[in-house]
Amino acid sequence: MDWEDLRFFLVLSRCGSLSAAARELDVDHATVGRRIAALEATLGLRLIDRLPRSRPLTEDGAAIAAAAERMEALAEDVLRRSRGAALTLSGAVRVSLPPVLATLCVAPRIGTLRRRHPQLKLVLLASPSFAALDRGEADIAIRMSRPEEPDAVARQVGAIRFGLYASRELAERPAEEWDFVGFDASLGRLAQQVWLRKFAGEQRIIFESNDLFAQQTAARAGAGAAVLPSFMGDDDEALVRLPVEPAPPKRDLWLIAYPDLRRSPAVRAVMDFLADCIGAEPRLRP
Repeated sequence: MDWEDLRFFLVLSRCGSLSAAARELDVDHATVGRRIAALEATLGLRLIDRLPRSRPLTEDGAAIAAAAERMEALAEDVLRRSRGAALTLSGAVRVSLPPVLATLCVAPRIGTLRRRHPQLKLVLLASPSFAALDRGEADIAIRMSRPEEPDAVARQVGAIRFGLYASRELAERPAEEWDFVGFDASLGRLAQQVWLRKFAGEQRIIFESNDLFAQQTAARAGAGAAVLPSFMGDDDEALVRLPVEPAPPKRDLWLIAYPDLRRSPAVRAVMDFLADCIGAEPRLRP
């Protein structure tokens, strides 16, 4: 059996369609189809039902997918252990974190890490979506929620407080005339976005973006009021904080890693550095 065929099948089982699996794997959908057909031929089993818009698993396919999940977890455990053993105070450590923290909190202090550990390279994976630690997409994560990975270890290192900010011109209007900017549907689950929808109403959110800096720029241009971290909005002279009750929710900050990687000197050093970065900003303290 070609193990790569099994990997393609596992991605398909998660995504539900050839096109979605192809995007995840960064190949064309015909390649995914060939891999699945090859695996079915090797095993002598029909693993998926070929419907016009989806590829649901057969009963045999579901059983094979469950076994493949366990195999993938074991493989990732081997990789994590090897990385934990191999990393010293040199090399690269990858950190998944929200873009606003990468830009305003960590990157300005990178010189401190460089002076402490000149052979260490920090790789910031700044994205509003989560990198999967259990799949080796990052070594450390800073998130505004507890970890979803069952074996990961987390500690609270701070908190982000939010406010509603707008241009001075918009702030002078009556509240019923305010428009708003916020996250798009892909990040609609975020607590601050849920608050905004409830406060503003869907019809008054006239601009959406998955990028917080784009929302800040739109608010500065007078497009509408935006929910921003206080350490971001308070320092922007073009914006004023709007008096609203209740205030947007606070989000705790969690520093997350796997126990085997935490034993690595490089990972421990970066975790200490990240905690220091957050601790150095008074408005990020719990």
